[in-house]
Amino acid sequence: MFLISSLTTSAQDVHIDGRLQPLLNEFFEICKSYGIDYHDQFFKLESIDIVNTLTVSEEASTLGMLRRNSNGEVIAIDISWMAQLDAEILKTVAFHEFAHYFLEYSTHICDDCGKIMSVVNSSYFDIARDWDNQVKLLFEESPALKKKYALTGLTYRLNKP
Repeated sequence: MFLISSLTTSAQDVHIDGRLQPLLNEFFEICKSYGIDYHDQFFKLESIDIVNTLTVSEEASTLGMLRRNSNGEVIAIDISWMAQLDAEILKTVAFHEFAHYFLEYSTHICDDCGKIMSVVNSSYFDIARDWDNQVKLLFEESPALKKKYALTGLTYRLNKP
């Protein structure tokens, strides 16, 4: 049984850039605390990587995106090399992209409202100063958590006994 398990795992290797691995580990720990399963989705990916292929210009730059195959299925989470200019920017962009995929945010929640799931963030540093609250909102307002509780018929209570 162990041999079959190891063959299955090796057949589903996901390339993860080492610079993103600690952030992904942290994100998955939070997923576990909310009871959000990510395992099957994770192994559908080819890579979670820092890349130099995203748009970079004076007018607008793409700091992260989900890359899809010709069938529209997500195959990779790409983070621009530019996000590495600051650890707080990298963490915010990574969590943003992880949330699109693992927490099922198909859209952004606003244009520039100072939350992780904004289209644009004027200040990543404001988000970083409010990190614990930002992450709590990210997970508790996520489509994945809402769907989980809708399927079970339970109501998720935000910090209530």
